[in-house]
Amino acid sequence: MKSLISNEKVVLSTLWVFVLMNMIYADILNTLKPEYLKELEYVGDNISEETVLLFALLMEVPIAMILLSRTLKRKCNRILNLIAAPISILWVIVPSIVLNEGNTSLSYIFFASIETIAMLFIIWYSYRWGKE
Repeated sequence: MKSLISNEKVVLSTLWVFVLMNMIYADILNTLKPEYLKELEYVGDNISEETVLLFALLMEVPIAMILLSRTLKRKCNRILNLIAAPISILWVIVPSIVLNEGNTSLSYIFFASIETIAMLFIIWYSYRWGKE
């Protein structure tokens, strides 16, 4: 099956941009929740600097994949995409949905679903990427 876009690197990089934009807008919309300021105060009082660093590292994965998907050779590119997408799926699902004890907003569930579908496509697309 021939892809409509023949350059796998462009497809993967564009998919990571799509995922990251959804992550950003999910976070922006999260600030519109009435309880947002209370949550922000709780986080500020109870989360360590090391935890924030861990969050930053996890968020850096999709950011870095935009560039790496465009620049790395096929073999390394495939491997990193097959590792980065599952990590990012966990980053989307676990803290927000599982740890939130069912209090996740519908808008976040919507964005998380879109992000997860896109990352599952990244996994599938990377896996089926044939030899050059």
